[in-house]
Amino acid sequence: MKAMILAAGLGTRLLPLTDERPKALVMVAGRTLLEIVLARLRAFGVREVIVNAHHYAEMIIEYLKANDHFGMRIEVSREEELLDTGGGLKKAAYFFSDSLEPFILHNVDVISTIDLGRMMRFHTEENALATLAVQERESSRLLLFDEPGLLCGRRAERGSWSPRSENPDIHPTDVDLSVGTPDLGHPTEQAQALAFCGIHVLSPQIFAKMNEEGAFSIIDAYIRLAAQGEKIIAYRADDCYWRDLGRPESILQATQDLDSGKYTAS
Repeated sequence: MKAMILAAGLGTRLLPLTDERPKALVMVAGRTLLEIVLARLRAFGVREVIVNAHHYAEMIIEYLKANDHFGMRIEVSREEELLDTGGGLKKAAYFFSDSLEPFILHNVDVISTIDLGRMMRFHTEENALATLAVQERESSRLLLFDEPGLLCGRRAERGSWSPRSENPDIHPTDVDLSVGTPDLGHPTEQAQALAFCGIHVLSPQIFAKMNEEGAFSIIDAYIRLAAQGEKIIAYRADDCYWRDLGRPESILQATQDLDSGKYTAS
């Protein structure tokens, strides 16, 4: 099984922790973010991983060598210019060209107890092009899904839709599509807003369908593909522990969670 870890970002939200190191090598309870994600992937049977890198890329390469690549086959995709999530994935397409099996795409700065094996099985059973781990929680990264769980859009950045939270009969994450104009990939009468967890399962066929070039967001590609009828589906992980480690205070909280047993790393 294969996976890609997205680790090329500058880590500006983690300053000053990223003054002299990439965010992938920021420490949580004595372990780097990269090691934690690699251990999670390995626990679910992943043996081949590609990591994209830009900021302090050489440090990541040397770190992996010094740790014997953690017993895995690991390649580093160096980006001279940041390619964003979609561009970074597209650059690494060669790594997945010899397999028809789905693979995992995982942000380096998130930790969770999401069952990746179960998510992979769900993806296969649903015959999806992409499966996105999502939760019902507050977030700035809200995606919109229709009743069957298919991606249909995302929350517009400037608040062009409103939750129907004042009506007790409407779930607070349901979106009132009559208010404003949400960014919809395909029409739907009602959509549910769910927070993306930064963990995807993808079928290799995604590469033939990404016609974007250069630097681009994978979410932009998903919205376009959903509008064309491709199956981009939600995987609900509401009961799982999840934390975005993009800020110093989040690193501190994750350390406390590890120490208290609230979260157990692989």
